[in-house]
Amino acid sequence: MVGLCDEVLGEQSLRQHRFAFLTGDRGPTGRATRLPVDAFYPSLQLVVEFHEIQHSQSVAHFDKRQTVSGVSRGEQRRRYDELRRAVLPMHGIDLVILDYSEFEHGSAGRLKRTDQDRRVIEDRLRDYIKP
Repeated sequence: MVGLCDEVLGEQSLRQHRFAFLTGDRGPTGRATRLPVDAFYPSLQLVVEFHEIQHSQSVAHFDKRQTVSGVSRGEQRRRYDELRRAVLPMHGIDLVILDYSEFEHGSAGRLKRTDQDRRVIEDRLRDYIKP
């Protein structure tokens, strides 16, 4: 999906970019890890996050481990998603979240990658597309 966003916006994103001001739980050493974002477009001050199925429902493969903060991986993901929604705009960065449910997918949430995907992305990112 990030590659398709790059095509639609006409520029290469910084993938898995980490901001100094966006940090997660502190680990055993007391250090907080910088949280990655799926795609950051510096010239647009835009972050695009793609929420796969595990962002909205429990998926055993992704949720099997407890985190250093003692909460489930699903709960941590929910907290970090909320943190991104709250903190990025405070720093002048827009956030667009693309949810897997907006795209054609199978029963397990696996994307089918259709032409309609591009139209969905074009619609969601229309305010950022350069003429």
